[in-house]
Amino acid sequence: MKRVGYYNGEIAPVEELKIPVLDRAYYFGDGVYDATSVANGQAFALEEHIDRFYNSCRLLEIDFPMTKAELAEELMKVVKEFDGENGLLYWQASRGTAYRGHKYPDADVKPNLMIMLNPINPAPMEKKVNLITMEDTRYFHCNIKTLNLIPNVMAAQKAESMGCDETIFHRGERVTECAHSNVSIIKDGVLRTAPCDNLILPGITRKHMIELAHELDIPVVEEAFTVSDLFEADEVIVSRSGALCHAAETIDGKPVGGKAPEILDKLYQAYYKKFRIGTGQYS
Repeated sequence: MKRVGYYNGEIAPVEELKIPVLDRAYYFGDGVYDATSVANGQAFALEEHIDRFYNSCRLLEIDFPMTKAELAEELMKVVKEFDGENGLLYWQASRGTAYRGHKYPDADVKPNLMIMLNPINPAPMEKKVNLITMEDTRYFHCNIKTLNLIPNVMAAQKAESMGCDETIFHRGERVTECAHSNVSIIKDGVLRTAPCDNLILPGITRKHMIELAHELDIPVVEEAFTVSDLFEADEVIVSRSGALCHAAETIDGKPVGGKAPEILDKLYQAYYKKFRIGTGQYS
């Protein structure tokens, strides 16, 4: 199957799956999700993504019944049905199926698990991206990977309508993250990235990039930076699971970056190697 779907144990083409209208994901977005890239029949950094998924469940007080090993087994069942070369493995847990009511349903209502795996054509990491900035009007639980993504959807659409690839959020002068990515900068040889507080999602690709920077003796500072810092940076890097990491070419129509290509290349090459090893393409 090119687009594989799964709902509470049933596997079928994603277009054929039926989900109850009383699933709380439908009317409240009451659930959490995670996603990772698939290549060569393997899911990249799956254990780390599962860990983050369970942390989101904990923060949203969803008592997900499977163990991490059982969830991994269900996810890999879907991967085995996939006949594409590259894909994005997405899964979500809602709080369950119950009549609409704002409070949590009774304890006997069990979470629902939905999985889908869609083919993707990943752009090469060397591809530069064009960005816009936008005030971050989201709530204060951005560290939880919930299904409530309307501000992100609107920001992504705004970027699309302006012929750009992504939107950078900021709260006042402080840069937080992008609509569906993390954003970091390089300045004077130092990788700077926002701290993991409640205003950003703790990205797995961001985490890997920090680890690789340490291995490459590139200094790392995890502290807030500003919109002005974006325009003064030697490089601006956008990172996410579905696209790994890309440098910015413009922000709000103004050229940025391009001043530390050697550091970018080191990070690119190291991450590409990590991804290929992690998906069994070479050891």
